Amino acid sequence: MFDNAVFQKLVEADNLTGEVTAVNRFIVEVKGLEGVQIGAQVLFQDGQRGMVREAYGSRVILYNIDSEDVAIGSLVVVEREQLQVPVGVELVGRVVTPMGEPVDGKGALKATKFSGVFTPAPGIMDRKMLDEQLASGVTAVDSFFPIVLGQRIAILGDSKSGKSTFLSQLSANQQGTDRLVVYVLIGKRKVDIEHLISELNESGAINNTIIIHADIFDSLTQSYLAPYAACAMAEELWYNQNRDVIIIYDDLSSHAEAYRQLSLLQEVDPGRDSYPGDIFYTHSSLLERAGKLATNEKTLTSLPVVLTPNDDITAYLPTNIMSITDGQIIFDLGFFRKGVRPAVNAGLSVSRVGGQAQTKRQKQLSTALFKSLAKYHQAEEFSHFSSQLSKETRLDLARGKHLYAALMQPPEELWSLVEQQLLLETIMLSEDDRPIDVAALKQSVRKRSPEVKGDEDFDRIEAELLKAHSAEPVVEKPKAAEQPPAEPEDTKKKKSDKKKEKAHA
Repeated sequence: MFDNAVFQKLVEADNLTGEVTAVNRFIVEVKGLEGVQIGAQVLFQDGQRGMVREAYGSRVILYNIDSEDVAIGSLVVVEREQLQVPVGVELVGRVVTPMGEPVDGKGALKATKFSGVFTPAPGIMDRKMLDEQLASGVTAVDSFFPIVLGQRIAILGDSKSGKSTFLSQLSANQQGTDRLVVYVLIGKRKVDIEHLISELNESGAINNTIIIHADIFDSLTQSYLAPYAACAMAEELWYNQNRDVIIIYDDLSSHAEAYRQLSLLQEVDPGRDSYPGDIFYTHSSLLERAGKLATNEKTLTSLPVVLTPNDDITAYLPTNIMSITDGQIIFDLGFFRKGVRPAVNAGLSVSRVGGQAQTKRQKQLSTALFKSLAKYHQAEEFSHFSSQLSKETRLDLARGKHLYAALMQPPEELWSLVEQQLLLETIMLSEDDRPIDVAALKQSVRKRSPEVKGDEDFDRIEAELLKAHSAEPVVEKPKAAEQPPAEPEDTKKKKSDKKKEKAHA
């Protein structure tokens, strides 16, 4: 039950007050509050909270944060000059709402610090060049499209194509590091939220994770505010606690839909796909808050997830996000149905700053991998039309099959960058079409990777692994000259008699 004394205290402190004159679901019109700031946090008489969206003198438009039920004639008072949420290390390991209320049954939060939700991004002079790779533990991503700490990289794909699985793998791979993960779930079903929380609990990754969720039954305003509130929580850890933070927005498609509904209720003129005209600014102002600080050299990495129905990445929202971010990893539902795990589309995915964090050896490997897979697809097409293949074509086919076998990775399997490099370079070292036991090779790579200290160790171990796990070449023996079949005895006798007759004649 709301303590009306809090409301009364704000009124007695001469804070601006107003009266509700109209309600349209989450959109509340108030008379009064002259001079209130845009984005201010208000408190309704019944304890519900709101945010000032627009102000036209004495006519003010609010977003109701908690529900659709506000009685006309209710009083409103300004609580804070800007909407704020609790922040700090006390939130790590907790599950909270966008307004910072705990929902994990672990008791009340002990956070004593609050931060504004809509904070500006760091300026150009406050930033530093990105130069350190963020290992996801997924070979198909780390080797082809490396993510860099401080980068903004979009995760695109149709529903059930493996996006959430990849993100949970990335979160689990941060165990043993000093990095923290802020996971935002927007408009998700309760069963999906519970599944993610149970996965993080099982792997222990929950201990370095903050989960902020607004499920489909929460208010539209909370779904709209969730990514901004989560970013404020991440920025406190980034700016003031000197921690590298990874923030996952799962997903911005649901966020955009919530904002579209709020805008339509507010009678904002709809634009393309009925989205409001400022939808690009809505997401760009959020994602540009990522980067690397020059002061403490710590990073905030943004991973926005966007749904692409029917694998259509040319839709309005995906193209918007791709133009804001520094690359995209695209999960293809067609590949997923063929059994490719993870179902990363290597032809459409790209990491525009990934090369800045790679060593010379890693860059060479990435280039060679792309060329080998391209040759494999060409050789595969050619093999349908000819039964006699050249030695080079057979090598391209064998190498491509081995690479795809190496890239296949179940959700519970994670690989370090050294292990990935050992595995893929060993396969690339093969110069003929001999079969390689990739499953056994993976096990050996796990055992031998701690021995790697430099490039010489890579070369030595890879040669030993290739020799141990590739079959002996099949040498075709030259066929012996065929002997004519032996003649029957009676035939031999007839030939002998004919020769004697010719001699007498």
